[in-house]
Amino acid sequence: MPRAVRRVVTAAVERGVASAGIAAVRALDRDVIGQGHHPRGAAGSVTGWVFAHRPSNRQRNGWVVSLLDVRPADQVLEIGFGPGRAVAELVRAGAGHVYGIDHSGVMLRQASRRNAAAIRAGRVTLTNASVDQLPAALDGPFDAILAVNSLGFWPAPAERLAELRRRLAPGGRIAIASQPRCPGATAGTSRSAAEEVENLLRSAGFTRMSTETLPLNPPVICVLATAPDPDAHHTPRI
Repeated sequence: MPRAVRRVVTAAVERGVASAGIAAVRALDRDVIGQGHHPRGAAGSVTGWVFAHRPSNRQRNGWVVSLLDVRPADQVLEIGFGPGRAVAELVRAGAGHVYGIDHSGVMLRQASRRNAAAIRAGRVTLTNASVDQLPAALDGPFDAILAVNSLGFWPAPAERLAELRRRLAPGGRIAIASQPRCPGATAGTSRSAAEEVENLLRSAGFTRMSTETLPLNPPVICVLATAPDPDAHHTPRI
């Protein structure tokens, strides 16, 4: 299908979904749900619309951003920004500059549209890239890094986390959030996910870990950790 035709079809699908609502999206085909890993094509556009408008997703992204306590000078990187909800929350929270990567071109388009004003203002930079092939331009150092419901898709997650730690400034923060989506997921599933994330962060060299929980169904967990700061006892973060 020619690119121009695909754009017209995709726009029509997105408008139709916006009119029909999430219930209609769930009644489409399995590919819409299965594209959570790598949204693509018209079905991927629908998936992105669901991600952006599902109330629990919006609540989860805002909550994770609030836990990072960003400041005006902070340089923040999001891994897997999806439709760009957390990026928008970071801008509203006052982050100095928000960078983001996502391996889906569909998500790059949606997130760029959602954050167009901040991109024009030079406060947001979004890139089509995967976590295992981070561009050299994103070497950092960053003050904060976050990933919401994307860690489970990363190849060799312990290695990826160690690489992200090296891109954090000393004392920089990381937030890894997860809401299990497997059939029959419970609070126990979320606790197990938190333990797994904690172990991965510990093996990647992070310190000062803590876990927060958002009481959705199933609960969302967010593990917070810090990149080691040799001078932390001399220059505490106030």
